[in-house]
Amino acid sequence: MSESKISLKFVTPVLMSFFVMSFCDIVGIGVDRIKIDFSLSNTLAQLIPSAVFLWFFVLSVPVGILQDRIGKRTVLNIGMTITAIGLFFPFFFYSFGTVLFGFAMLGIGNTIVQVSANPLLVDVVPSARRSSLLSFSQFVKSIGSMIAAPFAGWLALQFGDWKLLLPVFGIVSVLSVIWLYFTDIRETKNTEKRATFASSFKLLGTGYIAMMVLGIFLVVGIDVGINAFSGQFLLAKFNSPQTFAESGRSVYFFGKMLGTFGGAIMLVKLSTRKFFIWSAILGLISILSFIFAPSGSIAMALIFVIGLGVANIFPVIYSLTVGKYPLRSNEISGLMIMAVSGGAVIPLVMGWISDISGNVTIAMMVLVVSITYLLLVSLFQTKSQS
Repeated sequence: MSESKISLKFVTPVLMSFFVMSFCDIVGIGVDRIKIDFSLSNTLAQLIPSAVFLWFFVLSVPVGILQDRIGKRTVLNIGMTITAIGLFFPFFFYSFGTVLFGFAMLGIGNTIVQVSANPLLVDVVPSARRSSLLSFSQFVKSIGSMIAAPFAGWLALQFGDWKLLLPVFGIVSVLSVIWLYFTDIRETKNTEKRATFASSFKLLGTGYIAMMVLGIFLVVGIDVGINAFSGQFLLAKFNSPQTFAESGRSVYFFGKMLGTFGGAIMLVKLSTRKFFIWSAILGLISILSFIFAPSGSIAMALIFVIGLGVANIFPVIYSLTVGKYPLRSNEISGLMIMAVSGGAVIPLVMGWISDISGNVTIAMMVLVVSITYLLLVSLFQTKSQS
């Protein structure tokens, strides 16, 4: 789309899919509540985010190839429909096994949504606004992520069941499918050679793309790691009340929400590459400060700052990579979303380290290593473009 004007008729239903995309972030509150309900160990509890995010590794490239053939809007609606199924199922059939199945369906649906929503948004916005609108889409996603935990807590207090969150979000998913279905979007069509498994994975032989794909793997790992582990960290280190510890992820997502909103504004004027550097610096400083915070209240404030720091790294990496290789956007989209599987791996590693060491603080150092890599990538990609 080359025009400078943004059409809300087309942009709004696509942005709504990013709100649906946020529903996988209920995995955080899910870990805390389900761990208590079924008396799970840290390692076993982290199978829940793994059940969600493993599918990003398995399905992203095949979905990218599929949407190259049947269209992004059709694939996006399929993803939101599967998301709805994943939300309804564990509500009506609640056991650890059905939770894993339901969250796996949620992960499958969310994988499809993420592969198709980002390039479909690029189709309906002007090219000059790509970085800004991709950041704003993450702002929309952060709204859903932020409200999930307090909404679940409110439902638990009012109706005695946090799981009521699941059918509510399921209904929103179904309504989003209907809205997008009746919106006639003109998608860009691939007139070049069709994407294949070989053409997609061959791109990992390009150093820049491989570096940025690993960056996505780690930034999503940080995001899910904070989501899944911040509550346990506050409980273990400061003996915080359960409700206070659980509210940490909402504070984090509030920071992300403001960060993406601010990023959408600043990226209209600022260099995407320099913005990446300062985001990574703020992320590193805030994560280190959070780990060594002297009190729970200070740690809570630092969770907010972490959200600000990492909020725009995903859309910035996506925008920079697609901008450098625009003719390979379908394959790159599949690879980038495949890397979202970092949300399955990083929390599982953190849970394993926490169990064998008996120390949640040591497990949090995995996040430090991850954000340090992202800082190095931000510096390298700036140098490579100079």
